[in-house]
Amino acid sequence: MMRTSIAKLARPAMLSRTFATTARACAGETGAPPKTGGLGDAFQKRERANEEYAIRQREKEKLRELKKKLAEQQAHLQKLSDHIDEITKDQGGEQN
Repeated sequence: MMRTSIAKLARPAMLSRTFATTARACAGETGAPPKTGGLGDAFQKRERANEEYAIRQREKEKLRELKKKLAEQQAHLQKLSDHIDEITKDQGGEQN
């Protein structure tokens, strides 16, 4: 009886793992990464701000290009409309 109780007590101790620190706990001065809800350190904030700024600049450039294309299309449509009006004016009829 005594032998089985000693074996049961010793088994969990042998199978248990030692305490290991995680990367997050070892991070130290960098703080919790933003993915886990932390604000991060100054470097991470600056990096995030730079990335957001670059994204906004690319989006502004895309909007400028789209506005330019839209203006070109509107000018083309106006030119076609003027051309249609010119052709129909020469034909005469009740509608003109």
